[in-house]
Amino acid sequence: MAETMRRLVAERYLRRKSVEEITSLSRTTIYDLMNKGDFPRPVKLTGRAVAWPESAIQEWLSSRPSTAPQAAA
Repeated sequence: MAETMRRLVAERYLRRKSVEEITSLSRTTIYDLMNKGDFPRPVKLTGRAVAWPESAIQEWLSSRPSTAPQAAA
C-alpha cells in the first residue's frame, strides 16, 4: 500500500499540450485514438482538468512500431 502511494505521488502528470508535443499528435488524433482504445486515458485532476501519467505515455510510445530502417540480413 505504501509503495503504491509513493508511486502515485512520484508520478508526473502531463497536460494535453505536453502530450501533443511529446507524441507529435494533434488533439483530435489523441481523442480519436482514446475512443478506439488505442491511447491511454487521462486521469481527472479536478472537475475540469485532466492529465496523463507520464509513464502511460512513455509506455505507449515504446509500444509503437519503429520507423527506423531495418538492417538487411
